[in-house]
Amino acid sequence: MGTSTREPKISNTDRYETEDEHMAKNTIFLWYDKDAEAAARFYTKTFPDSAMGRIVRAPTAYPSGKKGDVLTVEFTVVGVHCVGLNGGPEFKHNEAFSFQITTDDQDETDRYWNAIVGNGGQESACGWCKDRWGVSWQITPRVLTEALAAGGEEASRAFEAMMPMKKIDIATIEVARRR
Repeated sequence: MGTSTREPKISNTDRYETEDEHMAKNTIFLWYDKDAEAAARFYTKTFPDSAMGRIVRAPTAYPSGKKGDVLTVEFTVVGVHCVGLNGGPEFKHNEAFSFQITTDDQDETDRYWNAIVGNGGQESACGWCKDRWGVSWQITPRVLTEALAAGGEEASRAFEAMMPMKKIDIATIEVARRR
C-alpha cells in the first residue's frame, strides 16, 4: 500500500524519478547565471531541513547553454521548496526578495551569517547579507522579532539597537529590551 512496485522511469534528470515524486504546489523559483547547482548544494549543506532534489539537464541547446548542461535544480531550504534555473546573466537577484532564517541563539546566528559571508558573500545592514550568487538572506534572531512585536518602548529600544548592526548581536538586543 504505502510503497510503489512500479519501476522507476529514467527522465532527463540526474536521478530516478518515481510517480510519488512531485513538485510542491508553491515553489520559489530562483534565476542564476550558471551556478544553480553550486548554490543549491551550498544551501542544503548550510541549513537544516534542506535537501537536494532533481537536477534536470537541457534537452537541447538554449540561449545560455548547450544540450546536457544543468538547466534546473530542485532543492529544499529549511523546508521551503525551490528551483534554481541556469538562465544566464540577463537577470540579477536583489533585496526585493530574501530568505529569512530565524535563529534561536547567537551561535546559530553566527554559524549561518559566517557561512554565507565567508563563502564569498557580503554583509549588509540590520541582519541582512548576500550570498556569492547575490541572493539576500535575513539572519534574524527570534529575540529581535519578539522585541519588535512587543511594541511600545521595548520595540523602539530594540529597533534603535539593531539599526547600526550588520550581523545581529543578541546580547545587545536583550539589553535594549530591558532598559
